[in-house]
Amino acid sequence: GRGEDEGAIAIPRTRSAIEARENESLAPYAVRARDSRGRIEPEPEHPYRTVFQRDRDRVLHARAFRRLQYKTQVFPYHEGDHFRNRLTHTLEVAQIARTVARALGANEDLVEAIVLAHDLGHPPFGHAGERVLHDLLKGHGGFEHNRQSLRVVDWLEDRSERYPGLNLTAETRAGILKHGSNFPRYAHPVPLPELGPGPTVEAQIANLCDEIAYHTHDLDDGLRADLLDWDGLAELALFRRASGLLRAEDDAAERTLRPRVTVILIDLLVSDLIESSAARLERAAPKSSAEACAAAEPLIGLSPTIAVEKRELARYLLENFYRNYRVVRMAAKAERILGDLWRAYAADSRQLPPHVLERARGEPEERAIVDYVAGMTDRFAMDEHD
Repeated sequence: GRGEDEGAIAIPRTRSAIEARENESLAPYAVRARDSRGRIEPEPEHPYRTVFQRDRDRVLHARAFRRLQYKTQVFPYHEGDHFRNRLTHTLEVAQIARTVARALGANEDLVEAIVLAHDLGHPPFGHAGERVLHDLLKGHGGFEHNRQSLRVVDWLEDRSERYPGLNLTAETRAGILKHGSNFPRYAHPVPLPELGPGPTVEAQIANLCDEIAYHTHDLDDGLRADLLDWDGLAELALFRRASGLLRAEDDAAERTLRPRVTVILIDLLVSDLIESSAARLERAAPKSSAEACAAAEPLIGLSPTIAVEKRELARYLLENFYRNYRVVRMAAKAERILGDLWRAYAADSRQLPPHVLERARGEPEERAIVDYVAGMTDRFAMDEHD
């Protein structure tokens, strides 16, 4: 092996060594693990993992994370084995976000922890499930899946006898909340994380990469389901860009066109996000994570031209995919199922499992019901409804 004079790295690499390397390699505006504001319940440091690596791993091992594989993205699981679900969506976002974080010198572990946790509170049946729960809870503070995701990691997961939830760091918890949260007006069972003037660069990366992932893979699923067609998409500027790059490649079999154009779209958007964000960061030149959070405008974002073209794609998907009669029928069925379950539990809460009521002691009964319903998979909700 190499001697010390040749720059040998000590093995095993301890947490303190990883943190020292982080400090040297990350950009000034990145959040350093050693500078974390810590957890609600203090814990001893791990010898080989930073606090954000531990956050990521705790989310990966959570029961709520495993349930994501049976929660709808757009198409329920029984519609086909190759359509995205909440778990595959989350993994795709994580892959994209790691690429962006690495390219921009942000903290990749923190970005990944935020992304893996961001949909844990999503109810069954996709956005239709979120809409119906929000409507049912209008008189009780509403429902918003980011806030519910924080409730999952702060309260609903069981990990230790000493504290509820996963006891994640303040930075990961704030990133979950900042991910598009509208802050419903209901109490949280533990102190909310301090959000500061704005989201960290890592939280901004998680948010933008989520949008890139769901727009591109919803387009891919829409083509697979024959709810979208190539001629209609050819009217979109962003799709024409991707098609132009597709034609520049060598000819390939017809069956590979859809996955290839999806890959090109993702690469196009991610590359633009990296290059545009790098220019914003260079102009703002934040010397710390705190300065980045206090910036007058977001430091992570697409270029103006691509942002306009992505919004055009989003509008097209809304009109031609999310409002397609097949998707609307699935949404209507979801609303009936969740509405019936809610009314049944609200009429007699003794139908809820004892542990659900026990955990919600001291909180309004509606919170116990929504915790139970939002945690269901599509399959469990349908079985329970039957």
